[in-house]
Amino acid sequence: MISEAPPFWWRKADWRAWMLAPLSFVYGRVAGHRMAHARRASVSIPVICVGNFTVGGAGKTPTALTIARAAKAKGLKPGFLSRGYGGSLDVTTVVDPHHHRAVAVGDEPLLLAQEALTVISRRRVDGAHRLVAEGADLIIMDDGFQSARLAIDYALLVIDATRGLGNGHIVPAGPVRAPIGQQLRSATALLKVGGGQAADRIVRMAARAAKPYFTASLKVRGDDRLTGIRVLAFAGIADPAKFFRTVESRGAEITVAKTFGDHEHLSDDEIGDILTTAERQDLLIVTTSKDFVRLSGHHGKAQELAQQCRVIEVDMVFDDHLAPGLIIDRAIVACRERRLREMKTKS
Repeated sequence: MISEAPPFWWRKADWRAWMLAPLSFVYGRVAGHRMAHARRASVSIPVICVGNFTVGGAGKTPTALTIARAAKAKGLKPGFLSRGYGGSLDVTTVVDPHHHRAVAVGDEPLLLAQEALTVISRRRVDGAHRLVAEGADLIIMDDGFQSARLAIDYALLVIDATRGLGNGHIVPAGPVRAPIGQQLRSATALLKVGGGQAADRIVRMAARAAKPYFTASLKVRGDDRLTGIRVLAFAGIADPAKFFRTVESRGAEITVAKTFGDHEHLSDDEIGDILTTAERQDLLIVTTSKDFVRLSGHHGKAQELAQQCRVIEVDMVFDDHLAPGLIIDRAIVACRERRLREMKTKS
């Protein structure tokens, strides 16, 4: 299934949002009730959830990767927990980046597995237990803040400073996943990504609720400039415009820009069109890490496109370089407190 957020979600609320408002009210009541009252299973190691307020990308995966690197620097063995969205496997699976393909496990888990132990599971509780069995001593959940049935020790909500909350309405009238008040109550801290102002309102709300917030930005890995180079840029992610801005920031001239659905696996015809257009106009093909891993491991046209792509890799860089370590430390303390409460309850 492909996640495709309607463009009107990211503009000022119009008649479509107000027409869908009754459905959003019902959806929000159900989502908020589940967040507040769901029974959550417990595991013996700390759980950090990297989530967001809205449907679509805000930078969760690069944030999770940055936290995992900080954990490894502390001598810990982090494990990623993902639902495996976009993949076909419906059993709890340890992802092998040298064996699995994105069509089976999803694109994000493949990226995560290149950094640390990664488990996909439709039932996150089962996945968490598998990570413990595999020797992880810290779980980093990529998404699942609103729906997980797992006890979370630190919930970091990522919000894009350019997109913010979109039109501010709850699904299906807008991109917000659950009532903002309930989400803030369940959050530990916020991470504002980028230099825009669209997230300022929610940051102020978080401050009034005594929730700390961090700031960060996506930085292109390495110093691979594309100054003056004409490119064909394609992206099948939640916010392709962000990727195109990144490409232009490297000095490239985007002659052709192609967008596809989030997590979409390209057909041979779509791949052929990209290859033919690039060859005809003498363009360098550039794409994202997620799009690239969806091409990896295939043959034919997909393999040909993968060989011709220049991948623009980005990292989430916290303004305070100590912040990822602080998040981990606080999660460890919260886990100890949670385990003590559980022991007292049992006794």
